Amino acid sequence: MRTHEQSKETTTGPAVSAVPAAGNRSPNGPAAATTTGPAHTAPGAGRDTGRGAGRDTGVTVTADGLPAWLDPVADAARTVEPDQLSRFLPPESGAGRQSAVLVLFGEGGRGPELLLMERSGSLRSHAGQPSFPGGSLDPEDGDPATTGPLRAALREAQEETGLDPRGVQLFGVLPRLYIPVSGFVVTPVLGWWHSPSPVGVVDPGETARVFTVPVADLTDPANRATAVHPSGHRGPAFLVESALVWGFTAGVIDRILHFAGWERPWDTARQVPLDWRA
Repeated sequence: MRTHEQSKETTTGPAVSAVPAAGNRSPNGPAAATTTGPAHTAPGAGRDTGRGAGRDTGVTVTADGLPAWLDPVADAARTVEPDQLSRFLPPESGAGRQSAVLVLFGEGGRGPELLLMERSGSLRSHAGQPSFPGGSLDPEDGDPATTGPLRAALREAQEETGLDPRGVQLFGVLPRLYIPVSGFVVTPVLGWWHSPSPVGVVDPGETARVFTVPVADLTDPANRATAVHPSGHRGPAFLVESALVWGFTAGVIDRILHFAGWERPWDTARQVPLDWRA
């Protein structure tokens, strides 16, 4: 994964409700329908009419057939504004390296869960940092303003974790965000893992491990803290699965929990210090 630098933002917000229960999937199952929900426009151009992603090729975005517990996430993706997710937005000039991450939800033994990976400890930057699968758009991924981020998110997830994209239903696209320290413009693509496939480390030089985190653990106040970097960056963090999730990844998770109504009250004064290598 080559895009995950710290997002340098602080967002927490009030608690809304408890974690959802799994097992209430729609009997219709995942639908391979035409796209619904917003696809966000090119960097700095704001939001489009919501009919771009998936329209011109086989890759599609649809919320049809999702399990009921994912409905709040799909609803949030249709309405959330970029500045509600981050104060760092893509430059109006269009500058920035286009990339995408796959925010993949599944159902495990403990209910709803999220797929994450941990960067290799040998990498020059952000070694050992947990992240979503994802990376930069390649030319073959297509138009960055429409289907490019969808293809890139699935392709990178397959390359990094061995995930079978056929088992994933894309159901939403969050607004593009910007990581100033690296110049990446990142599109978070939301997925429902309706048919789980085996996952694991594909390239040890890039990925140290692949793991899932129960949403119940992410919403548990005992697992939440504020990460403090020596540079002055402060942002949400999660201590789960023997990992400290912070930076861009934690910021996106934090906002999803908030706008989906899953967030629980937690102690924002609890701090976890980072060092300069983070």
